[in-house]
Amino acid sequence: APVDPSERVPRATGAARHVPRAPSVVGTGAGRRLVRWLFGGNEGEAIHGRCASKWNGIGREKKMRTGRKQLQCVVLRTLRPTKDIHVETDAYRRRLEEMERGKGMEWNKMQVKDVERWKQIDSKERNAWNTKQEEVLTDTFGRKHTYLRISVTERCNLRCLYCMPEEGVELTPKKSLLTSEEILRLAKLFVSEGVEKIRLTGGEPTVRKDFMELASELGAIPGLQHLGITTNGIVLAKKLPMLKRSGVDLLNISLDTLRPSTFQELTRRNGLEKVLRSIETACELGYDPVKVNCVVMRGRNDHEILDFVELTRDKPINVRFIEYMPFDGNAWADKKMVSYKEMVDLIEKRHGKGCLRRMNDGKSEVAKNFTVDGHRGSVSFVTSMTEHFCSGCSRLRIMADGNLKVCLFGPSEVSLRDAMRSGATDEELLQIISAAVDRKKAAHAGMFELAKTKNRSMIQIGG
Repeated sequence: APVDPSERVPRATGAARHVPRAPSVVGTGAGRRLVRWLFGGNEGEAIHGRCASKWNGIGREKKMRTGRKQLQCVVLRTLRPTKDIHVETDAYRRRLEEMERGKGMEWNKMQVKDVERWKQIDSKERNAWNTKQEEVLTDTFGRKHTYLRISVTERCNLRCLYCMPEEGVELTPKKSLLTSEEILRLAKLFVSEGVEKIRLTGGEPTVRKDFMELASELGAIPGLQHLGITTNGIVLAKKLPMLKRSGVDLLNISLDTLRPSTFQELTRRNGLEKVLRSIETACELGYDPVKVNCVVMRGRNDHEILDFVELTRDKPINVRFIEYMPFDGNAWADKKMVSYKEMVDLIEKRHGKGCLRRMNDGKSEVAKNFTVDGHRGSVSFVTSMTEHFCSGCSRLRIMADGNLKVCLFGPSEVSLRDAMRSGATDEELLQIISAAVDRKKAAHAGMFELAKTKNRSMIQIGG
């Protein structure tokens, strides 16, 4: 749709920045990128001037090819006050459609007069519209994120080979870690925007001094449906009864071997009997299933796969076999990785072809889940390397230092800690979160590319 002549301003001199052909659907991500491109982070009347001059520096023919972008520019130029510049194009479109009572106005049918109608909407209503739940935690590929993993510490009482480099890691200073109050604030904010499940990770979460109190407060957040923890189980047995009373209803215990000598080799510590006691305690307390995470590494513990399957025979245990993944300092190599199909073949060779029956996994389920004939429990396979599950990903991660990570394998991070300590309001935090979610890619790279990509060690990210 051409711009009304009354909206034009004198043409600017100098070379104009290239504007790409408009996509068939302009979403919130495109709107944010346009705002950043046009405004360059400045505010006030300077925004209006720069926006106008950049737009007018583009040739007329190119403008006609980018009609939707053209209309966006008019909208953004018209909404000059600082509080309005975050208005997203997709929200603008849906709001106009709502005002038209379902007539389904399209971008190419809109006129400049629609901008005036948008301006007449109360500013509070505009802001509320732009921070709607479905926008903040839904990315540009339509994935709604309802699962938040929060690392509460970088410290751990084990030194697992795949998690921590042999030389150790430089821990973040305590003053740079999130406080309990900051964790609670972020947790409540994410829950208010649609997060249904929170999992506490580390490091080892149970070594945090105020972990029990923190878990209790998180468990009391209205609207939170599930609170889980991922732990190595070393000190879990004595804490678990109170954690269950606090609302922890999901439990993952990391265990990569059932042999004391191998346990010491893999974790550089003793303590296998303590982990097994924690698994037994969880079963006694009624956790069903008790999930046991096992990272399978060729030449290290792959000969114990059948022993782990046997754990599920008489107890409500779900053993989750995880393909070995590359992280900084864990000496990953493809020859060390045992694939999902190899593990399935090994189990079927022992228990018979067809002994594994696929369960009805949800769209956002990261594991391939199976029952085993004659077993009370189940087995699962997390196939991050050979068959990724990115299309249904619903996870976000907050690391112990307050950085938000939208993909486990992506190097991109944004600091929510710095924003909070700079005085950001909840609305401003939501804008930062929403922008990060919109930058999430459709899928992570292949395993060989991941091995070359700079990323943190697993203990820093949060298991």
